[in-house]
Amino acid sequence: MAKKATRLHFTEDELANPRVKKAASKAERAADKADRAAAKTPKKRKLKLDADKAAGRKAHLTFEKQEIPVGELTGRGNRFTRSAVHSTTAAVSGTIHGQISANNQDDNTAVQAVDTSAEAAEVSAHAIDHAVYSKKLKSYEKAEYLQTKSDAANVEAIYQQRMAEHPEEFSNPVSRWQQKKAIQKEYAAARRAEETAANASAAAKEGAAGVKTLGQRLVDFKDKAFEYVTEHPQVFLAIGALAVLIMIVLSSLSSCSAFLPGGSGAIVATTFTAEDEDIIGANNDYKALEAELQRKVNNIESTYPGYDEYNYYLDEIGHDPYQLAAYLTVQFEDYTRSEVQSTLRSLFDRQYELKLEEEIEIRYRTETRTGATTSTDPETGEVTEEEYEYEVEVPYEYYILNVTLTNKNLGHVITESGGMNEDQAERYAILLQTKGNKEYLFADDPYVTTSSEYLKYDIPGEALTDERFANMIREAEKYLGYPYVWGGSSPSTSFDCSGFVSWVINHCGNGWNVGRLTASGLMNHCSIIRPSEAKPGDLIFFQGTYNTSGASHVGIYVGNGMMIHCGNPISYASINTSYWQQHFYCYGRIPD
Repeated sequence: MAKKATRLHFTEDELANPRVKKAASKAERAADKADRAAAKTPKKRKLKLDADKAAGRKAHLTFEKQEIPVGELTGRGNRFTRSAVHSTTAAVSGTIHGQISANNQDDNTAVQAVDTSAEAAEVSAHAIDHAVYSKKLKSYEKAEYLQTKSDAANVEAIYQQRMAEHPEEFSNPVSRWQQKKAIQKEYAAARRAEETAANASAAAKEGAAGVKTLGQRLVDFKDKAFEYVTEHPQVFLAIGALAVLIMIVLSSLSSCSAFLPGGSGAIVATTFTAEDEDIIGANNDYKALEAELQRKVNNIESTYPGYDEYNYYLDEIGHDPYQLAAYLTVQFEDYTRSEVQSTLRSLFDRQYELKLEEEIEIRYRTETRTGATTSTDPETGEVTEEEYEYEVEVPYEYYILNVTLTNKNLGHVITESGGMNEDQAERYAILLQTKGNKEYLFADDPYVTTSSEYLKYDIPGEALTDERFANMIREAEKYLGYPYVWGGSSPSTSFDCSGFVSWVINHCGNGWNVGRLTASGLMNHCSIIRPSEAKPGDLIFFQGTYNTSGASHVGIYVGNGMMIHCGNPISYASINTSYWQQHFYCYGRIPD
């Protein structure tokens, strides 16, 4: 029967935190499922194989079924290890088994012992009847899977409990990730200690019951084995070679597997896992798409001739290569340049939007016309004609081509519509902060940004005389440089735009509490005001920064055409750039 799940116990004070209570409840349910599955797993029992019967021999081999961890039987988590051991065993066991099976069972007990061990190695790898055991193996596999889920739920509950007690230790994605890894290690060590103690207790009971019988059997076997080895040294050497070879393979594989879940796992999780040439190559392919876009913009007037006027509203073309590499790593891990081409195109199409809009105006130009007047001389009666010129306003069609290039920022595209789940978004933020441990890749790229690089702005002293606004800025500036994290709403997770503004409103000390609202939710909470009425402390809303209706982005207006907002990272920004002007929606004032 499988082992029982570990159950955690929290105090009432700890469970008063909703996050801890939710995680603890989930852990308890996972433990119940694991225990129910464990109760249904069959007990290990003896297995008898008549291997010699099929070969026409009189001797029969009887041995106990080896107790193998479910992961090795099913291949879950250890598929490479299991295959490697089987292939190694198969390469050597054929010769050994042939030498041993040729001996008659009547030789002595030692022959039986050695023959049994050799055939067991082969049978355990190749001759288990899957038709008989498939159902049982599925039971073991299900029990192990649910046990793993129970352990993961326990780790999450401990994580939430510690974060509630010490929020300062979970202040950013890197520290939060490191804390979770540390908790996982502590939990795994505690589980191993618990299992070791239980196994030692069981072994002590079993050993005390059977020590006399086992001791006598060992004495008998020693005499027989010594006699057999003396007569058949080649068999002993072959078995020794097989054992050494298996030990070498297992040792090398365990060393490889230890690389990932142990302390080195932190290095792997914070590192770009693709080869440098593929990372650089993929970035060059993205830059080639941008270069083609730039050529298209440069050639607009030759591609679309005949217009009276060309108006250009162009954002700068460029991207942060570490954002691209971090996203590709999260999505593909050890990717190659060729396999990410469709993703590059998809990102590019979402980052840049080139619009050509024809506009026809009815304009008027002044034209000179010629007219004539006639007059009659009263004395002679002669008629004379006199020409003159005059000007008239003539309407005509004036053709304008408006060229608008919008760069939505690769970081915004990735975090807002990159399809990342919570874990992937967290890993993405960590990779940005560490630059994938490969800062040398794009050290000279002009578009590289870091969380420590943000626009600083000194707010005029007169604006800070407004206590309400001063409180907001004091709270907002605590988080300058924090990375943009989709869905983030607190210092422990970092922020997205509306999460940042909601946090500042709730924690600035002005007595407000709006909860966690979206940009549209914040706009609906505010009183809409005219731009001419906007003052420091009002909120500023934008639309169309990504595909959603209503307000899609929000910042805190600080006066003089500046705002503080969660871009990538949290920073001050001018609202007078072409991008923000194109997407401006409205101002809103927080009600008292």
